[in-house]
Amino acid sequence: MSERHDRGMQVRREVLGNRHVDRAQSAMTKDDKPFQDLITEAAWGTVWASDAISRRERSMLTLALLAATGNFEEIEMHVRAAQRTGASKRDIMEAFQHVAIYAGVPKANHAIKIAKRVWQEQETTDR
Repeated sequence: MSERHDRGMQVRREVLGNRHVDRAQSAMTKDDKPFQDLITEAAWGTVWASDAISRRERSMLTLALLAATGNFEEIEMHVRAAQRTGASKRDIMEAFQHVAIYAGVPKANHAIKIAKRVWQEQETTDR
């Protein structure tokens, strides 16, 4: 593997956690391996590995972009990852307020519902 792939895997584990990455790796097949390599190198080894902005800011941007584009499936994963990047609940809610104004209230509302569900699950689990 390339140095970018190795760095991407390291960053991916730091942001998403070993459990999540291990699950993704164990579910990988020869059919989706090229895709997994692509996101590991491009998303995690290039974009997330950059120190141009903080991981906290990157989490907020990622959540806002996912919500704004209606890609709700990954919001839960990135809300959970925000704990590792330093993005607080308030930060996330501020990002979703931007989504409401610039991309639409329904998208922000749906993203907020997902975030609240994740936070509720985490509170229940932490007890």
